[in-house]
Amino acid sequence: MTYPETQLHHSLPLLLICDNIRDPGNLGTILRSAAGAGCSKVLLTKGCVDAWEPKVLRAGMGAHFQVPIINNLDWEVVPSYLPSDTRVYVADNCGLYAQPQKSNKASDYGWICDRQLSKFHKYEEEEEDPETGDSKGWLPELEVQNYDLDWTEAPAAVVIGGETHGVSLESLQLAESTGGKRLLIPVVPGVDSLNSAMAASILLFEGKRQLRLRAEHLSRDRSYH
Repeated sequence: MTYPETQLHHSLPLLLICDNIRDPGNLGTILRSAAGAGCSKVLLTKGCVDAWEPKVLRAGMGAHFQVPIINNLDWEVVPSYLPSDTRVYVADNCGLYAQPQKSNKASDYGWICDRQLSKFHKYEEEEEDPETGDSKGWLPELEVQNYDLDWTEAPAAVVIGGETHGVSLESLQLAESTGGKRLLIPVVPGVDSLNSAMAASILLFEGKRQLRLRAEHLSRDRSYH
């Protein structure tokens, strides 16, 4: 598929990874935001609704023909679709006031919020080696930073998880291996989390804003020499 020259001209070193986005309306809205922000491509991992499902197409409002979409990927092959030196950032849905939880297991050296803790402990129990009793699962240690602090100094990929299950363990492992972080969008106490499409829009357009400011600073620096 070919894409409009204007879209290619405005493409940014910003990539979106959708992780377990199962609602067609949400995925279509996310694709529309990705196209509007100038994402270079969108990767959909297995577990996401089909990008070409009619309800996704309707909500996308033409986004499918504005930004490259790669569907139904295993996590093992995701790195091959990322530009070199890409850092993977995970949208954090714990909220500013969620309490970090420390696990007592020696294999767990990261922290996650209450809602995800039970899911990952379940994963670890299923992955326990029957012979040694050692757990194969582990929780990556990812620093958390506010979404409006600089995170676009290198090509960036943002992972957005579905609202029901959140992000996967594989996405956290990929973020850790690339030197990425959790990006926190603070919400007031009592608000559980943002809609995944809203969170994606906030992060992508914040990335676009940071890249624009960086380009302006570089242009200004060149004009002084």
